Amino acid sequence: MYERFYRLRERPFALTPDPDYLYPSRVHKEALSYLRYGIESHAGFVVITGAIGSGKTTLLQTMLRGLDGQTTVARVMNTLLDPRELLESAMIDLGLDPAGKSKPAMLKTFGEFLVNERSAGRLVLLVIDEAQNLTLPALEEIRMLSNLETEKSKLLQIILIGQPDLRDKLDRPELEQLRQRITVSYHLEPLDADETSHYINHRLALASIAAPLSFPRQVTERIFDRSGGVPRIINVIADATLVFGYGEERSEIDASLIEEVITDLDATGVLGPRSNPNRRDAVVPADPAVAAAMAAGRETMQAAAMRTDTTPVAPAASRPTAEDLKLAKELADREQELRQREADMESRERELAEQRRVLADQYRLLNARKQPPVQPQAAQPAAAVAAAPAASWPPAAVSAKTAARPRVYAASPSFDVYQPKRRSGFWRRFKNTLLGTPEAVLEDSL
Repeated sequence: MYERFYRLRERPFALTPDPDYLYPSRVHKEALSYLRYGIESHAGFVVITGAIGSGKTTLLQTMLRGLDGQTTVARVMNTLLDPRELLESAMIDLGLDPAGKSKPAMLKTFGEFLVNERSAGRLVLLVIDEAQNLTLPALEEIRMLSNLETEKSKLLQIILIGQPDLRDKLDRPELEQLRQRITVSYHLEPLDADETSHYINHRLALASIAAPLSFPRQVTERIFDRSGGVPRIINVIADATLVFGYGEERSEIDASLIEEVITDLDATGVLGPRSNPNRRDAVVPADPAVAAAMAAGRETMQAAAMRTDTTPVAPAASRPTAEDLKLAKELADREQELRQREADMESRERELAEQRRVLADQYRLLNARKQPPVQPQAAQPAAAVAAAPAASWPPAAVSAKTAARPRVYAASPSFDVYQPKRRSGFWRRFKNTLLGTPEAVLEDSL
Protein backbone atom coordinates (compact mmCIF):
# COMPACT_ATOMS: atom_id res chain seq x y z
CA MET A 1 0.00 0.00 0.00
CA TYR A 2 2.28 2.78 1.26
CA GLU A 3 5.56 0.82 1.21
CA ARG A 4 6.80 2.17 -2.14
CA PHE A 5 5.82 5.75 -1.31
CA TYR A 6 7.83 5.73 1.92
CA ARG A 7 10.59 3.41 0.50
CA LEU A 8 9.86 0.57 2.89
CA ARG A 9 10.51 -3.12 2.35
CA GLU A 10 7.37 -4.12 4.24
CA ARG A 11 4.89 -2.76 6.74
CA PRO A 12 6.87 -1.95 9.87
CA PHE A 13 3.88 -1.81 12.21
CA ALA A 14 2.06 -5.03 11.39
CA LEU A 15 0.19 -6.55 14.33
CA THR A 16 1.67 -10.03 13.88
CA PRO A 17 4.29 -10.93 16.53
CA ASP A 18 7.46 -10.79 14.42
CA PRO A 19 10.66 -11.41 16.44
CA ASP A 20 12.68 -9.49 13.83
CA TYR A 21 11.00 -6.27 14.97
CA LEU A 22 11.38 -6.77 18.71
CA TYR A 23 12.64 -3.51 20.19
CA PRO A 24 15.11 -4.25 22.99
CA SER A 25 13.64 -1.93 25.58
CA ARG A 26 14.66 -2.20 29.21
CA VAL A 27 11.69 -4.32 30.23
CA HIS A 28 11.93 -6.62 27.22
CA LYS A 29 15.63 -7.25 27.74
CA GLU A 30 15.01 -8.01 31.41
CA ALA A 31 12.14 -10.36 30.56
CA LEU A 32 14.33 -12.24 28.05
CA SER A 33 17.05 -12.54 30.67
CA TYR A 34 14.60 -13.99 33.20
CA LEU A 35 13.29 -16.47 30.64
CA ARG A 36 16.76 -17.66 29.70
CA TYR A 37 17.78 -17.97 33.33
CA GLY A 38 14.70 -20.04 34.17
CA ILE A 39 15.31 -22.42 31.26
CA GLU A 40 19.05 -22.81 31.75
CA SER A 41 18.78 -23.31 35.51
CA HIS A 42 15.95 -25.87 35.16
CA ALA A 43 13.87 -23.85 37.60
CA GLY A 44 10.34 -24.81 38.53
CA PHE A 45 7.74 -22.48 37.06
CA VAL A 46 8.50 -19.32 35.07
CA VAL A 47 5.73 -16.70 34.99
CA ILE A 48 5.78 -13.71 32.61
CA THR A 49 2.86 -11.27 32.73
CA GLY A 50 2.08 -8.06 30.90
CA ALA A 51 -0.76 -5.85 29.75
CA ILE A 52 -2.77 -6.62 26.62
CA GLY A 53 -0.58 -5.83 23.62
CA SER A 54 2.58 -5.35 25.67
CA GLY A 55 4.59 -7.71 23.44
CA LYS A 56 4.44 -10.95 25.42
CA THR A 57 3.93 -13.16 22.36
CA THR A 58 6.69 -11.40 20.41
CA LEU A 59 8.98 -11.88 23.38
CA LEU A 60 8.03 -15.55 23.54
CA GLN A 61 8.71 -16.02 19.82
CA THR A 62 12.12 -14.43 20.24
CA MET A 63 12.94 -16.73 23.14
CA LEU A 64 11.84 -19.85 21.24
CA ARG A 65 13.89 -18.84 18.21
CA GLY A 66 17.01 -18.71 20.35
CA LEU A 67 16.65 -22.26 21.70
CA ASP A 68 19.06 -24.94 20.54
CA GLY A 69 18.21 -28.31 19.04
CA GLN A 70 18.37 -30.02 22.44
CA THR A 71 15.08 -28.48 23.57
CA THR A 72 11.70 -30.01 22.77
CA VAL A 73 8.88 -27.47 23.00
CA ALA A 74 5.16 -28.07 23.50
CA ARG A 75 3.14 -24.89 23.10
CA VAL A 76 -0.49 -24.50 24.18
CA MET A 77 -2.20 -21.42 22.74
CA ASN A 78 -5.90 -22.08 23.45
CA THR A 79 -6.34 -22.24 27.20
CA LEU A 80 -10.14 -22.50 27.38
CA LEU A 81 -9.69 -26.15 28.29
CA ASP A 82 -10.51 -28.44 31.17
CA PRO A 83 -7.67 -30.40 32.85
CA ARG A 84 -7.96 -33.45 30.59
CA GLU A 85 -8.12 -31.35 27.41
CA LEU A 86 -5.07 -29.41 28.57
CA LEU A 87 -3.09 -32.64 28.94
CA GLU A 88 -4.32 -33.89 25.54
CA SER A 89 -3.32 -30.61 23.88
CA ALA A 90 0.21 -30.80 25.31
CA MET A 91 0.59 -34.43 24.18
CA ILE A 92 -0.64 -33.69 20.67
CA ASP A 93 1.84 -30.83 20.32
CA LEU A 94 4.62 -33.20 21.35
CA GLY A 95 3.58 -35.73 18.71
CA LEU A 96 1.92 -38.17 21.12
CA ASP A 97 -1.48 -39.73 20.41
CA PRO A 98 -3.91 -39.52 23.35
CA ALA A 99 -6.89 -40.88 21.42
CA GLY A 100 -8.84 -43.60 23.20
CA LYS A 101 -6.70 -43.54 26.33
CA SER A 102 -7.76 -43.04 29.90
CA LYS A 103 -6.16 -40.27 31.88
CA PRO A 104 -3.83 -42.64 33.80
CA ALA A 105 -2.72 -44.13 30.47
CA MET A 106 -2.08 -40.66 29.06
CA LEU A 107 -0.02 -39.71 32.11
CA LYS A 108 1.99 -42.92 31.78
CA THR A 109 2.67 -42.25 28.08
CA PHE A 110 3.57 -38.64 28.83
CA GLY A 111 5.95 -39.64 31.64
CA GLU A 112 7.69 -42.25 29.49
CA PHE A 113 8.19 -39.64 26.77
CA LEU A 114 9.80 -37.23 29.27
CA VAL A 115 12.14 -39.93 30.55
CA ASN A 116 13.19 -40.84 27.00
CA GLU A 117 13.87 -37.21 26.16
CA ARG A 118 15.97 -36.74 29.28
CA SER A 119 17.92 -39.93 28.46
CA ALA A 120 18.66 -38.45 25.04
CA GLY A 121 19.94 -35.27 26.67
CA ARG A 122 17.00 -33.11 25.62
CA LEU A 123 14.94 -30.70 27.74
CA VAL A 124 11.14 -30.68 27.39
CA LEU A 125 9.60 -27.21 27.65
CA LEU A 126 5.85 -26.68 28.09
CA VAL A 127 4.82 -23.10 27.19
CA ILE A 128 1.26 -22.02 27.99
CA ASP A 129 0.22 -18.70 26.45
CA GLU A 130 -2.86 -16.77 27.62
CA ALA A 131 -2.58 -18.59 30.96
CA GLN A 132 -4.93 -16.12 32.65
CA ASN A 133 -7.84 -18.03 31.08
CA LEU A 134 -6.99 -21.26 32.90
CA THR A 135 -9.39 -22.38 35.60
CA LEU A 136 -8.24 -23.45 39.05
CA PRO A 137 -8.55 -27.18 38.22
CA ALA A 138 -6.47 -26.66 35.06
CA LEU A 139 -3.77 -24.81 37.02
CA GLU A 140 -3.75 -27.60 39.57
CA GLU A 141 -3.33 -30.11 36.73
CA ILE A 142 -0.27 -28.18 35.58
CA ARG A 143 1.15 -28.36 39.09
CA MET A 144 0.66 -32.10 39.10
CA LEU A 145 2.53 -32.37 35.78
CA SER A 146 5.48 -30.60 37.39
CA ASN A 147 5.75 -33.56 39.80
CA LEU A 148 7.21 -35.61 36.95
CA GLU A 149 10.85 -35.45 38.01
CA THR A 150 13.93 -37.50 38.78
CA GLU A 151 16.02 -37.48 41.93
CA LYS A 152 18.18 -34.73 40.47
CA SER A 153 15.98 -32.45 38.36
CA LYS A 154 12.60 -31.79 36.82
CA LEU A 155 11.64 -33.66 33.67
CA LEU A 156 9.35 -30.85 32.51
CA GLN A 157 9.98 -27.10 32.42
CA ILE A 158 6.79 -24.99 32.48
CA ILE A 159 6.42 -21.35 31.37
CA LEU A 160 3.18 -19.45 31.97
CA ILE A 161 2.54 -16.32 29.87
CA GLY A 162 -0.49 -14.22 30.69
CA GLN A 163 -2.11 -10.91 31.53
CA PRO A 164 -1.85 -9.19 34.95
CA ASP A 165 -4.87 -10.99 36.37
CA LEU A 166 -2.90 -14.24 36.18
CA ARG A 167 -1.07 -13.01 39.28
CA ASP A 168 -4.40 -12.62 41.09
CA LYS A 169 -5.24 -16.24 40.35
CA LEU A 170 -1.86 -17.43 41.54
CA ASP A 171 -2.36 -15.49 44.80
CA ARG A 172 -5.48 -17.48 45.68
CA PRO A 173 -5.21 -19.77 48.71
CA GLU A 174 -6.18 -22.81 46.62
CA LEU A 175 -3.00 -22.43 44.55
CA GLU A 176 -0.55 -22.08 47.43
CA GLN A 177 1.40 -25.18 46.37
CA LEU A 178 1.72 -23.94 42.76
CA ARG A 179 2.77 -20.46 43.87
CA GLN A 180 5.56 -21.85 46.00
CA ARG A 181 7.03 -23.62 42.96
CA ILE A 182 7.36 -20.38 40.95
CA THR A 183 11.04 -19.50 40.93
CA VAL A 184 11.12 -16.85 38.15
CA SER A 185 8.47 -14.16 37.73
CA TYR A 186 8.51 -10.92 35.75
CA HIS A 187 5.93 -8.31 34.73
CA LEU A 188 6.25 -6.35 31.46
CA GLU A 189 5.61 -2.65 32.04
CA PRO A 190 4.50 -0.33 29.20
CA LEU A 191 7.07 1.76 27.36
CA ASP A 192 7.82 5.28 28.51
CA ALA A 193 7.93 8.34 26.21
CA ASP A 194 11.58 7.91 25.24
CA GLU A 195 11.19 4.20 24.58
CA THR A 196 8.08 4.87 22.50
CA SER A 197 10.04 7.23 20.25
CA HIS A 198 12.91 4.76 19.91
CA TYR A 199 10.47 1.88 19.34
CA ILE A 200 8.73 3.62 16.42
CA ASN A 201 11.89 4.78 14.66
CA HIS A 202 13.59 1.42 15.30
CA ARG A 203 10.86 -0.37 13.34
CA LEU A 204 10.95 2.22 10.56
CA ALA A 205 14.72 1.81 10.21
CA LEU A 206 14.42 -2.00 10.00
CA ALA A 207 11.81 -1.80 7.24
CA SER A 208 13.47 0.95 5.15
CA ILE A 209 15.33 0.24 1.91
CA ALA A 210 16.75 3.78 1.62
CA ALA A 211 17.17 6.69 3.99
CA PRO A 212 14.78 5.71 6.81
CA LEU A 213 11.68 7.70 7.51
CA SER A 214 11.45 8.97 11.10
CA PHE A 215 8.69 10.33 13.26
CA PRO A 216 9.57 13.63 15.00
CA ARG A 217 9.48 13.79 18.76
CA GLN A 218 6.25 15.76 18.96
CA VAL A 219 4.53 13.03 16.92
CA THR A 220 5.87 10.21 19.09
CA GLU A 221 4.89 12.15 22.23
CA ARG A 222 1.31 12.36 20.98
CA ILE A 223 1.32 8.63 20.13
CA PHE A 224 2.64 7.82 23.61
CA ASP A 225 -0.02 10.00 25.23
CA ARG A 226 -2.83 8.16 23.42
CA SER A 227 -1.39 4.64 23.56
CA GLY A 228 -0.09 4.68 27.12
CA GLY A 229 3.11 3.06 25.88
CA VAL A 230 1.39 -0.23 24.89
CA PRO A 231 3.21 -1.54 21.78
CA ARG A 232 0.15 -2.93 20.03
CA ILE A 233 -1.73 0.39 20.23
CA ILE A 234 1.44 2.19 19.13
CA ASN A 235 1.49 -0.05 16.06
CA VAL A 236 -2.15 0.68 15.25
CA ILE A 237 -1.66 4.47 15.44
CA ALA A 238 1.66 4.48 13.57
CA ASP A 239 0.34 2.25 10.76
CA ALA A 240 -2.75 4.43 10.35
CA THR A 241 -0.49 7.51 10.25
CA LEU A 242 1.44 6.08 7.31
CA VAL A 243 -1.81 5.22 5.54
CA PHE A 244 -3.17 8.76 6.02
CA GLY A 245 0.15 10.29 4.95
CA TYR A 246 0.22 8.16 1.80
CA GLY A 247 -3.36 9.13 0.97
CA GLU A 248 -2.51 12.82 1.26
CA GLU A 249 0.95 12.35 -0.34
CA ARG A 250 2.81 13.69 2.65
CA SER A 251 6.44 12.68 2.61
CA GLU A 252 6.92 13.88 6.21
CA ILE A 253 4.86 13.12 9.28
CA ASP A 254 3.94 16.17 11.34
CA ALA A 255 1.80 17.05 14.36
CA SER A 256 -1.26 18.06 12.33
CA LEU A 257 -1.35 14.68 10.61
CA ILE A 258 -1.07 12.69 13.84
CA GLU A 259 -3.89 14.71 15.40
CA GLU A 260 -6.07 13.98 12.40
CA VAL A 261 -5.25 10.28 12.61
CA ILE A 262 -5.97 9.94 16.33
CA THR A 263 -9.21 11.89 16.00
CA ASP A 264 -10.38 9.60 13.21
CA LEU A 265 -9.38 6.42 15.07
CA ASP A 266 -11.24 7.57 18.18
CA ALA A 267 -14.31 8.57 16.18
CA THR A 268 -14.51 5.19 14.45
CA GLY A 269 -13.89 3.25 17.67
CA VAL A 270 -10.74 1.55 16.40
CA LEU A 271 -8.72 2.42 19.50
CA GLY A 272 -11.56 1.91 21.93
CA PRO A 273 -11.35 3.18 25.50
CA ARG A 274 -7.97 3.99 26.93
CA SER A 275 -6.07 0.87 27.88
CA ASN A 276 -5.42 0.05 31.51
CA PRO A 277 -2.02 -1.68 31.70
CA ASN A 278 -2.79 -2.99 35.20
CA ARG A 279 -6.23 -4.42 34.44
CA ARG A 280 -7.07 -7.08 37.00
CA ASP A 281 -10.31 -8.57 35.63
CA ALA A 282 -9.84 -12.10 34.34
CA VAL A 283 -11.37 -13.10 31.01
CA VAL A 284 -12.40 -16.44 32.53
CA PRO A 285 -12.65 -16.02 36.33
CA ALA A 286 -11.29 -18.80 38.49
CA ASP A 287 -14.28 -18.67 40.82
CA PRO A 288 -17.51 -20.05 39.26
CA ALA A 289 -19.56 -17.60 41.33
CA VAL A 290 -17.70 -14.69 39.77
CA ALA A 291 -18.23 -16.17 36.31
CA ALA A 292 -21.97 -16.41 36.98
CA ALA A 293 -22.03 -12.79 38.14
CA MET A 294 -20.23 -11.65 34.98
CA ALA A 295 -22.70 -13.61 32.82
CA ALA A 296 -25.62 -11.96 34.62
CA GLY A 297 -24.05 -8.55 34.02
CA ARG A 298 -23.72 -9.25 30.30
CA GLU A 299 -27.37 -10.29 30.12
CA THR A 300 -28.35 -7.04 31.84
CA MET A 301 -26.39 -5.01 29.28
CA GLN A 302 -27.99 -6.91 26.39
CA ALA A 303 -31.44 -6.26 27.82
CA ALA A 304 -30.61 -2.57 28.16
CA ALA A 305 -29.51 -2.45 24.54
CA MET A 306 -32.84 -3.89 23.37
CA ARG A 307 -34.94 -1.66 25.62
CA THR A 308 -36.83 1.25 24.03
CA ASP A 309 -37.71 4.59 25.61
CA THR A 310 -41.19 3.34 26.56
CA THR A 311 -39.86 0.41 28.57
CA PRO A 312 -39.94 0.99 32.32
CA VAL A 313 -36.60 1.52 34.00
CA ALA A 314 -35.13 -1.45 35.82
CA PRO A 315 -34.92 -1.44 39.60
CA ALA A 316 -31.91 0.18 41.20
CA ALA A 317 -30.48 -3.19 42.26
CA SER A 318 -30.03 -4.33 38.64
CA ARG A 319 -29.86 -0.93 36.92
CA PRO A 320 -26.80 -0.59 34.67
CA THR A 321 -24.44 2.32 35.03
CA ALA A 322 -24.45 5.40 32.81
CA GLU A 323 -21.40 4.12 30.96
CA ASP A 324 -23.13 0.79 30.29
CA LEU A 325 -26.20 2.57 28.94
CA LYS A 326 -24.05 4.75 26.71
CA LEU A 327 -22.25 1.75 25.27
CA ALA A 328 -25.53 -0.10 24.80
CA LYS A 329 -27.06 2.88 22.98
CA GLU A 330 -24.04 3.16 20.67
CA LEU A 331 -24.30 -0.54 19.92
CA ALA A 332 -28.01 -0.27 19.14
CA ASP A 333 -27.40 2.73 16.86
CA ARG A 334 -24.72 0.86 14.95
CA GLU A 335 -26.95 -2.18 14.52
CA GLN A 336 -29.77 0.07 13.26
CA GLU A 337 -27.39 1.71 10.80
CA LEU A 338 -26.23 -1.69 9.53
CA ARG A 339 -29.81 -2.85 9.06
CA GLN A 340 -30.62 0.33 7.12
CA ARG A 341 -27.60 -0.19 4.88
CA GLU A 342 -28.63 -3.79 4.20
CA ALA A 343 -32.16 -2.65 3.30
CA ASP A 344 -30.77 0.00 0.94
CA MET A 345 -28.51 -2.56 -0.72
CA GLU A 346 -31.40 -4.99 -1.23
CA SER A 347 -33.54 -2.22 -2.76
CA ARG A 348 -30.72 -1.22 -5.07
CA GLU A 349 -30.22 -4.84 -6.16
CA ARG A 350 -33.92 -5.12 -7.01
CA GLU A 351 -33.73 -1.92 -9.09
CA LEU A 352 -30.69 -3.21 -10.96
CA ALA A 353 -32.42 -6.53 -11.66
CA GLU A 354 -35.48 -4.70 -13.08
CA GLN A 355 -33.24 -2.51 -15.25
CA ARG A 356 -31.45 -5.58 -16.60
CA ARG A 357 -34.79 -7.18 -17.46
CA VAL A 358 -36.04 -4.07 -19.32
CA LEU A 359 -32.78 -3.78 -21.25
CA ALA A 360 -32.98 -7.44 -22.26
CA ASP A 361 -36.55 -6.97 -23.58
CA GLN A 362 -35.53 -3.88 -25.56
CA TYR A 363 -32.57 -5.75 -27.02
CA ARG A 364 -34.79 -8.59 -28.21
CA LEU A 365 -37.28 -6.15 -29.82
CA LEU A 366 -34.45 -4.30 -31.58
CA ASN A 367 -33.07 -7.53 -33.05
CA ALA A 368 -36.52 -8.52 -34.23
CA ARG A 369 -36.92 -5.22 -36.11
CA LYS A 370 -33.54 -5.50 -37.84
CA GLN A 371 -34.21 -8.99 -39.31
CA PRO A 372 -35.95 -8.99 -42.85
CA PRO A 373 -39.47 -10.45 -42.95
CA VAL A 374 -39.72 -14.02 -44.16
CA GLN A 375 -42.02 -14.40 -47.18
CA PRO A 376 -44.58 -17.19 -47.14
CA GLN A 377 -43.71 -20.35 -49.02
CA ALA A 378 -46.81 -20.06 -51.22
CA ALA A 379 -45.83 -16.60 -52.50
CA GLN A 380 -42.46 -17.71 -53.85
CA PRO A 381 -43.73 -19.57 -56.98
CA ALA A 382 -45.73 -16.49 -58.07
CA ALA A 383 -42.67 -14.26 -57.78
CA ALA A 384 -40.57 -16.77 -59.64
CA VAL A 385 -43.14 -17.07 -62.46
CA ALA A 386 -43.35 -13.29 -62.76
CA ALA A 387 -39.59 -13.03 -63.09
CA ALA A 388 -39.36 -15.78 -65.75
CA PRO A 389 -39.14 -14.65 -69.45
CA ALA A 390 -42.40 -14.72 -71.46
CA ALA A 391 -42.77 -17.59 -73.92
CA SER A 392 -42.98 -16.64 -77.63
CA TRP A 393 -46.05 -17.48 -79.76
CA PRO A 394 -46.57 -19.31 -81.97
CA PRO A 395 -44.06 -21.93 -81.00
CA ALA A 396 -41.56 -23.15 -83.53
CA ALA A 397 -42.36 -26.32 -85.41
CA VAL A 398 -40.98 -29.42 -83.91
CA SER A 399 -39.45 -32.05 -86.13
CA ALA A 400 -40.60 -35.62 -85.91
CA LYS A 401 -37.24 -36.67 -84.55
CA THR A 402 -37.40 -34.07 -81.86
CA ALA A 403 -41.01 -34.91 -81.03
CA ALA A 404 -40.16 -38.56 -80.67
CA ARG A 405 -37.34 -37.80 -78.24
CA PRO A 406 -38.45 -37.84 -74.62
CA ARG A 407 -39.04 -34.36 -73.36
CA VAL A 408 -36.75 -33.04 -70.61
CA TYR A 409 -38.15 -30.27 -68.48
CA ALA A 410 -35.85 -27.71 -66.86
CA ALA A 411 -36.12 -27.36 -63.15
CA SER A 412 -38.19 -24.39 -62.14
CA PRO A 413 -36.45 -22.02 -59.75
CA SER A 414 -39.67 -21.81 -57.80
CA PHE A 415 -40.29 -25.55 -57.31
CA ASP A 416 -38.11 -28.15 -55.67
CA VAL A 417 -39.68 -31.07 -57.57
CA TYR A 418 -41.14 -31.41 -61.11
CA GLN A 419 -44.90 -31.21 -61.32
CA PRO A 420 -46.26 -32.93 -64.53
CA LYS A 421 -48.60 -30.97 -66.82
CA ARG A 422 -52.23 -31.91 -66.78
CA ARG A 423 -53.26 -33.87 -69.93
CA SER A 424 -55.57 -31.97 -72.36
CA GLY A 425 -59.00 -33.17 -73.33
CA PHE A 426 -59.95 -34.95 -76.63
CA TRP A 427 -61.33 -31.92 -78.57
CA ARG A 428 -58.37 -29.74 -77.58
CA ARG A 429 -55.95 -32.35 -78.86
CA PHE A 430 -57.94 -32.71 -82.10
CA LYS A 431 -57.89 -28.93 -82.62
CA ASN A 432 -54.19 -28.72 -81.95
CA THR A 433 -53.51 -31.50 -84.45
CA LEU A 434 -55.35 -29.64 -87.20
CA LEU A 435 -53.58 -26.38 -86.46
CA GLY A 436 -50.11 -28.04 -86.25
CA THR A 437 -49.30 -27.43 -82.55
CA PRO A 438 -46.13 -29.08 -81.16
CA GLU A 439 -48.09 -31.24 -78.75
CA ALA A 440 -47.64 -34.91 -79.62
CA VAL A 441 -50.74 -36.86 -80.62
CA LEU A 442 -50.94 -40.36 -79.32
CA GLU A 443 -52.56 -43.00 -81.47
CA ASP A 444 -54.81 -44.22 -78.76
CA SER A 445 -56.22 -40.73 -78.29
CA LEU A 446 -57.60 -40.29 -81.82
